[in-house]
Amino acid sequence: MIRGAAGLRIAVIGGGIVGLACADELVRAGHDVSVFDPSPAGGATRAAAGMLAPGGEAWFGEEALLALGLDSLSRWPGFAADLEQRSGRHVDLRQDGALLVGGDRDDLTELLRAAAFLERSGVRADELDRPALRRLEPSISGRAAGGVRLPDDRHVDPRRVASALLAVLGERVLRARARPVADGVVLGGGDGVHVPADVIVLATGHAGLRHVRPVRGEVVRVRSCDAPTRVLRATWHGERVYVVPRSDGELVIGATEEEHPATPQTSATSDGPLPTVGGVARLLDTARALLPGIDTADVVEVMARDRPGSPDNGPLIGPLDRQGPARLLVAGGHYRGGVLLAPVTAAALRAHVDGLEVPATARCFTPDRFKYPTHHRNEDPCT
Repeated sequence: MIRGAAGLRIAVIGGGIVGLACADELVRAGHDVSVFDPSPAGGATRAAAGMLAPGGEAWFGEEALLALGLDSLSRWPGFAADLEQRSGRHVDLRQDGALLVGGDRDDLTELLRAAAFLERSGVRADELDRPALRRLEPSISGRAAGGVRLPDDRHVDPRRVASALLAVLGERVLRARARPVADGVVLGGGDGVHVPADVIVLATGHAGLRHVRPVRGEVVRVRSCDAPTRVLRATWHGERVYVVPRSDGELVIGATEEEHPATPQTSATSDGPLPTVGGVARLLDTARALLPGIDTADVVEVMARDRPGSPDNGPLIGPLDRQGPARLLVAGGHYRGGVLLAPVTAAALRAHVDGLEVPATARCFTPDRFKYPTHHRNEDPCT
């Protein structure tokens, strides 16, 4: 591990956007940090669309998760500006808001119900009829019933963010597998190199974490000369799709979610899970109905990755009880919100490591909360 002038020896296992953000925060706090991942930023981060959209992701009964997302959203402008200044790399943070689109009257009714919930939660959500929707985004099909504007939503390019984090971390990121042991980590197999550590952070998404399961997601990237300017999240005759524009004319199309048991395609030696014909077809059919102009778009990439889902859809952030001298902390289970929640997760992890005050919105997302059936996220300490 690279030694600094002071601080704890910290091993971060997992080099996705959450693990890298935590590592960067801990380095800046003065700790000696190394990140272990055979393919940094090659998992869910590589497939992520980068929506910073607590409003778009919010749902009934998930008020604590909405509060966590809003907290992290407020941190993103400073997080991005600081990262760009230190790395010299642009992360393409955009503040154009998002449009929720309903394909028919039933779809729109569901969206308006969600918008009312957001307004009660302090999130601005403006109802739009069909003409107003198409004035804001003319590329949307004239068959759309209407929609909702979320002006405070943002989006960013996760690949650029990961590239910037890798640049500032430099040689602290080691392309190696690691597993925790009592006093550090062991690289590779059972006879691998032992690396001592005072603190171990598990930022492995779903791998090796109790209560966290893989949820398959598929994305298609296309390049179009008729691209929308804002993030679109649509329910079109019951089918869901999102379309996220990039600054170079690329569009990220996604929204599939499927529970998958472990398969050979998700083994440790593979490049990741494989897309399915049905999933890709549903995405493209729904996207084409929403945006007729993308029929002539060029297909750039088709990809599938597993998101880490927990029983209550919230992340696991904080310490785990264990035997041994090294403390063990978790930063995983972020499901669809890994990019959004990276800044607040990094702040919370540093607080746990250094004995500081944990952000109030993150206090109820401890890894041990699933041990106690009577504990709910809308109870103290998050409210």
